[in-house]
Amino acid sequence: MAPKHSKNDGRKATTNYCSTVTLVAFVALCLVGVWMMTSSSVVPLQNLDTTHNNNDEVTTLLTKTDDTKKDEIPATTSDDTISKQFEDNPGDLPEDATKGDNLRQQEKKEDTSTTTQVEETIPQTVIPEDADSDEKEKEKKDDDVAQEKELDILPSGAQSELLSETSASNGSFSTQATESKNEKEGQKEKKKDYGYHWKLCNVTAGPDYIPCLDNLQAIKSLRTTKHYEHRERHCPENPPTCLVPLPEGYQRPIEWPTSREKIWYHNVPHTKLAELKGHQNWVKVTGEFLTFPGGGTQFKHGALHYIDFIQEIVPDIAWGKRSRVILDVGCGVASFGGFLFDRDVLTMSFAPKDEHEAQVQFALERGIPALSAVMGTQRLPFPARVFDIVHCARCRVPWHIDGGKLLLELNRLLRPGGYFVWSATPIYQKLPEDVGIWEAMTRLTKAMCWDLKAVNKDKVNKVGVAVYQKPVSNECYEGRPQNDPPLCSTSDDPNAAWKVPLQTCMHKVPVGEVVRGSRWPEEWPTRVEKSPYWLLRSQTGVYGKPAPMDFTADFQHWKRVVTKSYINGLGINWSTVRNVMDMRAIYGGFAAALREMDTWVMNVVSVDAPDTLPIIYERGLFGIYHDWCESFSTYPRSYDLLHADHLFSKIKKKCNMMALIAEVDRILRPGGKLIVRDTVEIIDEVEGILRSMNWEVRLTYSKDKEGLLCVQKTMWRPADVETVPYALD
Repeated sequence: MAPKHSKNDGRKATTNYCSTVTLVAFVALCLVGVWMMTSSSVVPLQNLDTTHNNNDEVTTLLTKTDDTKKDEIPATTSDDTISKQFEDNPGDLPEDATKGDNLRQQEKKEDTSTTTQVEETIPQTVIPEDADSDEKEKEKKDDDVAQEKELDILPSGAQSELLSETSASNGSFSTQATESKNEKEGQKEKKKDYGYHWKLCNVTAGPDYIPCLDNLQAIKSLRTTKHYEHRERHCPENPPTCLVPLPEGYQRPIEWPTSREKIWYHNVPHTKLAELKGHQNWVKVTGEFLTFPGGGTQFKHGALHYIDFIQEIVPDIAWGKRSRVILDVGCGVASFGGFLFDRDVLTMSFAPKDEHEAQVQFALERGIPALSAVMGTQRLPFPARVFDIVHCARCRVPWHIDGGKLLLELNRLLRPGGYFVWSATPIYQKLPEDVGIWEAMTRLTKAMCWDLKAVNKDKVNKVGVAVYQKPVSNECYEGRPQNDPPLCSTSDDPNAAWKVPLQTCMHKVPVGEVVRGSRWPEEWPTRVEKSPYWLLRSQTGVYGKPAPMDFTADFQHWKRVVTKSYINGLGINWSTVRNVMDMRAIYGGFAAALREMDTWVMNVVSVDAPDTLPIIYERGLFGIYHDWCESFSTYPRSYDLLHADHLFSKIKKKCNMMALIAEVDRILRPGGKLIVRDTVEIIDEVEGILRSMNWEVRLTYSKDKEGLLCVQKTMWRPADVETVPYALD
């Protein structure tokens, strides 16, 4: 007979059960107490701009060494999740610099700034049937989490997660400032005003204000405008620190590739170009949209047919393989460059800010690379021998005048063996003026040793196209009966491009196995990953290694950062990102790491930094020289994402950082993101300034005096107004 259960047995079982529950609860409370004592503070996520239906909200946040901010993180965030999102550490430093990373548990006791703080809900205690087994499983999971935590956003003691950069004077790369003898002195540092009281710019250009192109006071004082001097850069001595207003009715831009076909009218509310060029299929007004049928003056029936026609008459052009980086002069609304993306070609389009109202602004709003610039009295801000093709379709540039000075500038920019594609009325019309221009161009191009590869008429668009090729040797130059145009002096640096006057001369073609320009780059996409043949181990790279190793380390670093941090860890919906700028590019590694994304990247190399821009072009990317003490030659609201790696700390030493931040606000679209990597002090300062502009802080993190900041611009504009005298009629 089975034994009967007494009341005493039941009480005994209940007592044991309660004792166990009490013990477990006591241990849990102890663990919570230890956790609270050792945790560091966190910075909360801000609510994103609710005026847009964003799908890219961040649900995690990492630590920041600021004890004044102790808001909570959502309970759904886990420490394991955070560490996985920022796995950009292993391999960024030499082996001897990373060995301490395996001692994470010890480091946590010594440096609480590396601890990620997460608030979790403690579940009710349940006694498992096999407590020992579950405890072992829990310990195993804890060990796995601890190993995952070894991966950090920023490695210890590293600047930009690479070796410290060598000074420009010690490295093998000269600076653009040194190369350009006529460069103006850097602007003197202005006394900083960090009161953070922002005002709206009162200027004639209104929402389209470009400080260096809308300096009306300087333009009025010009002695002549014969050579388009009024369309060149005239930067104010004191850059503006006011904010540019938004157009009335501005909306978040339409995403690529739909944006290639249409944009919101109110974002670029200009109709003059549609009125002038509507019959040529440039741009049309269609309800609340501006639409782009894909045509141009020379290809009214579509850019793709025109693009294929060019390759048909000169098959060696090989779009997207041999020919990768193109310069489009007088681009209109940049449909040529916009449709070349379909052929895996990257086009730098430019046009002046002139009576063809907002053509470059249209291009940028469409998601097509473009720049406000003019061929006037100064060299274009690009190094020599970097473009595979230069294109001009009715660009209205008088190539044949002034001894061919403007065409000789294209000769400087064109690679030996590269092509000049010219589509204009002198090629196929017989009017006296056109015939005269064609004859003058024939004499000039022959004297420049350009080989006329083809002259054909497109029966669909009913226009003519001429294709010239630059020589690959100096044989023709040396055999000319007359030295006209003359060869440039050997002391003339063809790479000097920052505010250097144009000259009527030609530079010799480089010769030698290891000289840049002596042979064609690798075909795309091989060239993007391969160190250029002319980077030698005897050269010291930016980070102190032999140049080819430096190049490879930079590329591997940015691949890791972009893949493991930026793509998944910042909460950015990359489908909304099209126009990107790397404000301080070195070798173009950041842009190269994004090449599989549906984006394009403008790589900016500072004039006082090592001149690595030729390397960027060699790998099939593009960029420009610039001095961030001045405004950039682009319209407001041009870019979806800006990337600044240790830029602000350098600018603070030489000019007005508040002006730079106002410039960042000017060129970034509302809803656009800014990623800053810099010292902790700079990160704190920039964050405070951007908060005063009502930007949303999406993530901030710091460790070992290095920090990361990701912020989003909002639609906020200040109520007060500041008049800018030099920008008023």
